Amino acid sequence: MPESNSFTFKISPAQAEKLRAILEEKGFTFREVPYTLYGAQKQKLTVNAYTSGKLLVQGRGAKEFIEFTIEPEIIGEARLGYDEVHNPEMFQPHLGIDESGKGDFFGPLVIAGVFVDGDLPHQLLELGVKDSKKISSDKKALDLAEEIKDLIGPRWNIVTILPERYNELYIKFRNLNRLLAWGHAKVIENLLIRWPNCPRALSDKFANESLIQRALQEQGKKIILQQRTKAESDIAVAAASILARATFLDRLKFLGEKVGTTLPKGASAQVKAAAKEIVKKSGPDALKSVCKFHFKTYNEVIDGDLLG
Repeated sequence: MPESNSFTFKISPAQAEKLRAILEEKGFTFREVPYTLYGAQKQKLTVNAYTSGKLLVQGRGAKEFIEFTIEPEIIGEARLGYDEVHNPEMFQPHLGIDESGKGDFFGPLVIAGVFVDGDLPHQLLELGVKDSKKISSDKKALDLAEEIKDLIGPRWNIVTILPERYNELYIKFRNLNRLLAWGHAKVIENLLIRWPNCPRALSDKFANESLIQRALQEQGKKIILQQRTKAESDIAVAAASILARATFLDRLKFLGEKVGTTLPKGASAQVKAAAKEIVKKSGPDALKSVCKFHFKTYNEVIDGDLLG
């Protein structure tokens, strides 16, 4: 494998300013680059400091520039925090899969998959893609999801299981992990129709890989399935997590409009209050159409309503 000449770091605004002064001193030429505080180049070496806090160093001499300038003068430690050194598999062709809505009483279960190859992992990193749980704003997640789709073209697939279908499947599978495995398998199969030579699929660990393996049809039997904790550190899984969250948010809003009540995320007291409001206004069937009824919240609300 050829030695990598592209590296990324996370830096603070103060570190970015300090680096700018060093680059000026070393004779770098500055230029405008989208989404950056600045871009700088000297011969074949480029340095881009993004507004997201990401620093991208690439080109000829990148490794030496990091070892002798970035680490000692900016980062302050030689931690070899290069994505491609620590996680070379992330930059090889593979599928990343993640879900949203699993812990939410209201709304669907959404499973999304993203296929990456070529330079897409680098481009997604430059876009600021990260685990959706680290994105505090719903609007940011929705906007970033659209940017991801624009960047990766048809390399994504989403399976959205709305509450009524979810409740049917839960009765059939009698187990959330089996239902999740079925959804993961559907996404993998759908993406393999377009990219049959994809060698590997990665997701967060939720059960034994054999659950997904058994759910795969013939087309997916040969793919290597991997599950690991904190899989969202992988760029394809992180991109999938954002697409899943954005779809969940969009469907949650739609379902709320359907029953005339804003549907909160999660399973809090606020969620329970909204559920009671729906039952009071439209009855238990209306609640069942927008919630996952195996949550204890459902029985608490229905029993309380009947007793009341």
